[in-house]
Amino acid sequence: MLRPVSIVPLWSTLLCMWVLCEAQSDSGRPVIQLRLVGEKRKHYEGRVEVLYNGEWGTVCDDDFSISAAHVVCRELGFVDAESWSPSAKYGRGEGRIWLDNVHCSGSEKSLAHCSSNGFGVSDCKHSEDVGVVCSQKRIPGFKFIRSQANSDQESLHERVEDVRIRATYSQRKRIPITEGFLEVKDGGKWRQICSVDWTEMNSRVICGMYGFPGEKRFNTRPYKLLAKRRKKNFWGFSVNCTGNEANLSECKVGQEIELKGNDTCGQGMPVVVSCVPGRAFAPSVSMGFRKAYRVEQPLVRLRGGAMIGEGRVEVLKNGEWGTVCDDNWDMRAATVVCRELGFGSAKEALTGARMGQGIGPVQMNEVDCSGFEKSLTECRFNREALGCSHEEDAAVRCNVPAMGFNKRLRLAGGRNPYEGRVEVLTERNGSLVWGTVCSDSWGTMEAMVVCRQLGLGFASHAFQETYYWQGDSSADAIVMSGVRCSGTELTLDQCLHHGKHILCPKGGGRFSAGVSCTQTAPDLVLSSQVVEQTTYLEDRPMYALQCAHEEHCLASSANQADPTSYRRLLRFSSQIHNNGQSDFRPRAAHHSWVWHECHRHYHSMEVFTHYDLLSLNGTKVAEGHKASFCLEDTHCDEGIQKRYECANFGAQGITVGCWDTYRHDIDCQWVDITDVKPGDYIFQVVINPNYEVAESDYTNNIMKCRARYDGHRIWMYNCHIGENATMSLFSHQISL
Repeated sequence: MLRPVSIVPLWSTLLCMWVLCEAQSDSGRPVIQLRLVGEKRKHYEGRVEVLYNGEWGTVCDDDFSISAAHVVCRELGFVDAESWSPSAKYGRGEGRIWLDNVHCSGSEKSLAHCSSNGFGVSDCKHSEDVGVVCSQKRIPGFKFIRSQANSDQESLHERVEDVRIRATYSQRKRIPITEGFLEVKDGGKWRQICSVDWTEMNSRVICGMYGFPGEKRFNTRPYKLLAKRRKKNFWGFSVNCTGNEANLSECKVGQEIELKGNDTCGQGMPVVVSCVPGRAFAPSVSMGFRKAYRVEQPLVRLRGGAMIGEGRVEVLKNGEWGTVCDDNWDMRAATVVCRELGFGSAKEALTGARMGQGIGPVQMNEVDCSGFEKSLTECRFNREALGCSHEEDAAVRCNVPAMGFNKRLRLAGGRNPYEGRVEVLTERNGSLVWGTVCSDSWGTMEAMVVCRQLGLGFASHAFQETYYWQGDSSADAIVMSGVRCSGTELTLDQCLHHGKHILCPKGGGRFSAGVSCTQTAPDLVLSSQVVEQTTYLEDRPMYALQCAHEEHCLASSANQADPTSYRRLLRFSSQIHNNGQSDFRPRAAHHSWVWHECHRHYHSMEVFTHYDLLSLNGTKVAEGHKASFCLEDTHCDEGIQKRYECANFGAQGITVGCWDTYRHDIDCQWVDITDVKPGDYIFQVVINPNYEVAESDYTNNIMKCRARYDGHRIWMYNCHIGENATMSLFSHQISL
C-alpha cells in the first residue's frame, strides 16, 4: 500500500504539508520525514512534526535555535529559516515528542543528524512544541522525494519539480493563459497526467493556484485530436485533491499507473484544465489588455493593500462597511474571500492588522468556513465581536494570474531597485522600443500605478525631474505623454494618456517622469465622532481675524467687510489618526517649508485638509482649508512613542498609531458661514486632498455629515467616513 504524498512545484512559495525528506541515510542514522502543521496562516510556517518509526510526533523547544530552524527549512526545500517560535505557537501537537534538547550547527542535512537526547527521550509537554517560519525562496534544483520511510523495506522514490498549464498553439498569445494540458516536471522532463481518475476538485485546485476563482467545462474534441498526434509521456501516478487545497502541493498522490508507452492511460487522455478568470483579468490577445479594474463587490472588499488581490478584508452589513476579527482566521476563510473577489486561492491569511487598521464596526469574529462557500458572508461566525479591536483586523494575499505587466515597464538609474526613471516598452514603427514618460501632470496617483505594475508596493514619491538618474541612452525619447491615472489601474497603459501623437511642452531629457516605491504607506483617517462632539458657532470681530484673513481662511466677502463687523465661524476640532504601516511625512523638505510671518509658523503642506459646506445637491456654499503648520503627534496609542513635535521648528509628521489634533480654537480651524442662509446642508472634510503624500487607502480620507442651520445654532449629525459617508447620506435623502 503506497503512502499519500504531495506534488510540490519548485517555484511555489507554499509549503507542502506532507513533504518528505531523504529516505535513506549513508551514516546509519535514523530516517525521518518532516512536515509543518497546526494553526498556521502560511504554507511555509507551522509546528515542526517528525515521522519516525511510522508515527508522527513533535519537537520540544528546549535548546532549539535558529540554526536548528535552518536545518528544518532546508530539509523541506527552502533556502533557510526566517524565525522559530517556542511554546506551541501553532497549537499543541499530539502523540510522542520525538526530539528534545536539539543542538544543530546549521550545516546538517537532516534534523536527525543534530545531537539530541535521542528519539523519544523527552521531559517536555506539548505546550513546548516548537514551530518555524521558513523563507519563501526555494532551494534551486531541490527535488521532493516520495518514500515509504521504512528502513525494513525497499524505499520507493518519485520526484516532481514543477507544474504548468501548457497552452495549445492557438492559445499561447492570450494573456492570461486559462486553458491547456496540465504537465508536471519529473526528473527534468515534462510529463502529462492521465485523465482517468482526474476530478473537478483537482482542476479547482490547479485554477486556484494560478489565480483563477474556478474551473469550467471545455470542448474535449480538439484536445483528443491533438493528443493522438503527439507522443505522450505520462507521469506514473494519479492525483487526489479535496478541492480545498491552496496548492497542488497539498494534494495526495493516488494510485500508481503502469507505464506502457502510449497505452499507459487506457481509455483516457492527458489532463486538460480550463479556468474561469476573474473580471479584472479577462483574456486578451497579446498586449491588447486595456480595461482598467473597477471594484464592484457588493458584500466584501479589500482595502489597504499595495497590489491587486491583497488587503484588509471588509464586509458590508446593514449598510455599513466594517472589518473582520482575526480570531481563528485561516487559509480556508481567506480562500473564500479571494475566490469571491475573482482571484485564485489564498497565498496567505494575514492577522494583526498587517494591511493597516480599518474603521467602523468589527462585523465578523471567529469565522469558520468549509472553503466552498460563494461568499464570506455564508460562513459561520460569532456575531459577538467582544474584545476585538482594529488591531486584530484580518487581511489576505491572493494568487493572481501571471499577466506579464511587469515586463512592459522598468525603472532605470536609481540607487536601488525601488526607484528610478520610468521607462515603458511601446510599439513604434512595427517594433518594440523602450522610452520615457513626459512628466507634465505626473503625480502620486501615476506613481502608485507604476509601483503596482512592477510589484514594488506603494509609491513614496513622484518625480518630475530625473536628470540625476542616468537611464539607458537609447530610451531617452519620450513615448508616452498626458498620463492621468485614477489610482485603480493595473498598468500605466490603462490610464488616460495621449495616443500616438506625443505632446510634452517641457520636452524630454531631465524632465522625464520618475518614481520611488516602498512596501508600506501611511493611512490617515479623521475621527467623525470628534467632529460631531465639538462643532459650534462663533461670531468673531473682523479686527481679530487679520492673520486668518491674510492666510485666506475667510470667505471672499471678508475682503470688503468693515473692520468692526463680525464673521460667523463654524468651528470644530479634527482628530486625524495614522492607521497605516508607516509614518505620514510632508513631501516638502524642511528647507522648502513656507514661513508665515503673521502667525509666526512654517507651513509644511500648503493645503492639508479641505472643509466645505455643500447644499444637498452637492453645490458648494462655503469653504475653508487648513495648512499643516504644525503636523505632530498630539497623542499616541499605549506603548507608542511620539516622534514628531513642532516645538522649536522640529520635524513634522504623524507616527503610526498616533494622531494629530487640531483644536476648535485654532485659527483657520473653521468654515466662514457668514453668507450662508439657514437650511439643511452637507459638511465635508477631505484630508490630503491633492494627494501630495502617498497613502495606502485614499477612500477613507473623506468625511461627510448632515448639518442643520437655523440662523442661530447648528446641529452636526450622522457623520461617516468614506463609502459609509456616501451610503449613509444617500439613504437619508431617500427617507426624506
